[in-house]
Amino acid sequence: MAENKKNSRNPWAWIPTLYFAEGVPYVVVMTVAVIMFKRLGISNTDIALYTGWLYLPWVIKPFWSPIVDLLKTKRWWIVIMQLIIGAAFGGIALALPLPIFFKASLIFMWLLAFSSATHDIAADGFYMLSLSEYQQSYFVGIRSTFYRVATITGQGILIIIAGSLESWTGLSPVEINVTANNNIRNELVLPAAPNIQALSENDELGFIVTSSDIQISTLNITLHEFDSIKNIVELHNKEAGFISTNNSNEKQEDENKTDGWWTRNISKPLGNWLKNTFNPKKIADNEKSLVGNVAVVGIMLNKKPDENKEIVLNLQLKKDSDIKLVSGERLVFNSKNCNEVAYVLMQVDKKAVSADDVLKGTSGNIQLAWSILFFILSGLFIVLFIYHKFILPRPASDKAAAGSGMMFKEFFITFKMFFTKKNILLVILFLLLYRLGESQIVKMASPFLLDTRTTGGLGLTTGQLGLIYGTIGIFMLTVGGILGGLAASKKGLKYWLWPMALGINIPHLVYVYLSYAQPNSLLIVGTCVAFEQFCYGFAFTAYMLYMLYVCESSGVHKTAHYAICTGFMALGMMIPGMISGWLQECIGYQNFFIWVIICAIPGLLPVLFVKVDPKFGIKGKE
Repeated sequence: MAENKKNSRNPWAWIPTLYFAEGVPYVVVMTVAVIMFKRLGISNTDIALYTGWLYLPWVIKPFWSPIVDLLKTKRWWIVIMQLIIGAAFGGIALALPLPIFFKASLIFMWLLAFSSATHDIAADGFYMLSLSEYQQSYFVGIRSTFYRVATITGQGILIIIAGSLESWTGLSPVEINVTANNNIRNELVLPAAPNIQALSENDELGFIVTSSDIQISTLNITLHEFDSIKNIVELHNKEAGFISTNNSNEKQEDENKTDGWWTRNISKPLGNWLKNTFNPKKIADNEKSLVGNVAVVGIMLNKKPDENKEIVLNLQLKKDSDIKLVSGERLVFNSKNCNEVAYVLMQVDKKAVSADDVLKGTSGNIQLAWSILFFILSGLFIVLFIYHKFILPRPASDKAAAGSGMMFKEFFITFKMFFTKKNILLVILFLLLYRLGESQIVKMASPFLLDTRTTGGLGLTTGQLGLIYGTIGIFMLTVGGILGGLAASKKGLKYWLWPMALGINIPHLVYVYLSYAQPNSLLIVGTCVAFEQFCYGFAFTAYMLYMLYVCESSGVHKTAHYAICTGFMALGMMIPGMISGWLQECIGYQNFFIWVIICAIPGLLPVLFVKVDPKFGIKGKE
């Protein structure tokens, strides 16, 4: 009787937690890792390349799925993979404080990616083995919902927690009132270091500013004068070490190595040509043309920090005003530059008569904050491992497959049947190119939203990113997916194919707008991101339905052929995503997002030729 009770465990007891556990590591590998590495100062090129490679386990997942069938039970694979995932999260947490954190954490990211992909295989197989056909249909929406909950948790709640931890682990915030009007004298004096000798060594480490109230004249200066001041400010900050190069320790190691053939002959020449052609420095037609006036404020530490301690101060203006932060948005303080003043340059719009704003600076131990977050994730998966070890049912059909020779023979027959399908090249092109633009946006959206305005980004904090992109964005993505499914069930895939193909590409224009306008308003940024994510969710329905349509005539191989399609889906995200960071750094955010719009052309070409049964997808007409 006890055994029967274990075999017939209530699905509500394990399906929600199982698919939550399936979603969390995937979103950590694909999205959270991008945000974390960006906050830790890694370049966009390295972020996109190395996190792009992490798609590989999902690309080749169909090739090792037979191993999961041959060795042990699906239940065994699920609980063991959850234990390994927990250990991988713990490894990342321990690696982040290290000087070689990037390389060390990537090793554990690879372990996490392979464990997560294996967990996917086992969980989906276990779902089919443990439930009747009726239960599978009934719970398909439940499993999808909790997978989405995991996505919102990863991209939203975890990022908000990381942002809070960043603030919590930092020094007291800096606040400076900034006003501008035409009654202020048009005079600029670079701030000098304040006298801090009177401070005791026992005083708490913190920031001091040269002035808590900054005034800017609205009497315009020339572009030549503005450029001169900006160059002085940036040169001073660079020489004093307040502006750090991305991942400087590892970058220096790389620079000491001899460039390989690919770098010498392909990537470096092509990159230089792209930079010179599409991302030239702005040259003024008339250096005497007038621009808004400027002011400079100085910030420094009140005493020397610990020898190996690095304090990052992130500055931003709180209002959407006529005042903007030109230079000094991210300043790095340490024991070597603690006696120097860091310069922060602000500019008022040339058309402004008066304006006011508040410059706020927050600091935090970013490595410690993210390390704590991954310890939390590690603990979560240890709990899930223990829970599922006892709560998952033990269906009689869940056993290691016998006759491995026959299974491998069937495995190769499955692949042969897939690649000999009619118009298979067109199918593969559709799977690889339909999301060509989105595959690059998904890697660069978070860095763009986090990057400073001087580098072309929007300067959001980690918490703001978690709210806008990870919570509101994912919610709208889910709503779009639900409405897309309802729409397809009314009119079918053929009717919606073109509208959805356009819907996954055209909304990328919002990023073109954001990169040019760089609005300060969180409402505007949030609306644009929510709209793009809603359209993506709606349009992705066509992609999923097309994969089902391709596999509809596969008979007993339907599930295996669908897994192959998902491999091509992952490959279509992996390759363009890997080069997106390098391309963005070559041509800048504005040109990069224009390039993404151009990528709609090859993405739409296969849609011209695919043939779909008009009845496919319509409810009651399958």
